[in-house]
Amino acid sequence: MRTLAKGALFAAAVLTAATGAIAAPATAGTSSTLATWTVSPGGAWTAKATSPKLTDTKTGTKLTCSSSTAAGVLKSGSGLSNPLSTITSVGWTSCSGPLGITFSVTAQNLPWSINGSTYAAGVTTGTVTGVKAHISGAGCTADFAGPTSTTAATLTGTYSNATNTLTLSGGDLHAYNVSGSCLGLLNNGDAATYNAAYLLASPQAITSP
Repeated sequence: MRTLAKGALFAAAVLTAATGAIAAPATAGTSSTLATWTVSPGGAWTAKATSPKLTDTKTGTKLTCSSSTAAGVLKSGSGLSNPLSTITSVGWTSCSGPLGITFSVTAQNLPWSINGSTYAAGVTTGTVTGVKAHISGAGCTADFAGPTSTTAATLTGTYSNATNTLTLSGGDLHAYNVSGSCLGLLNNGDAATYNAAYLLASPQAITSP
């Protein structure tokens, strides 16, 4: 009887382990980062955003530009891994904040990288990494980087095949080296968000199995 009981327990344990092994990949597949991508046609791209906005989430200060342009190079083909694209240039025009203060914005640490994380129904969710920038205006200057002043920031976003639009939001931007007459509108260590929707000049399709 003891032998039979031990055998039954062993069989139950094996069955449980086997069931778990079968079920585990399905669960992992719904939440894991996709490993391979397809990009068509790929190659050089340019894009433009209207009214991009940088917001200091602590003070509520908003810096809005009339437009922003970006350019880069996408990988091409199938079975691709991250990064899917580099951003080689970014520019902003006519940027202003509270009290009518005007600013110039300069991208730093280029090239930045575009990485895919998940894909569903023609929309890729991912990140833009390596992000740093400098703003200057009316005696007020500041740098924007990541969790520390020496690390680059990561922005979150999506790319839609239907609209050919890269939409950026969120991330871990912070203000550093704030100096001059910023009037408390920006402070060292303040978290910030960058929101912009870049419409690509020519269609690009990003998909993943």
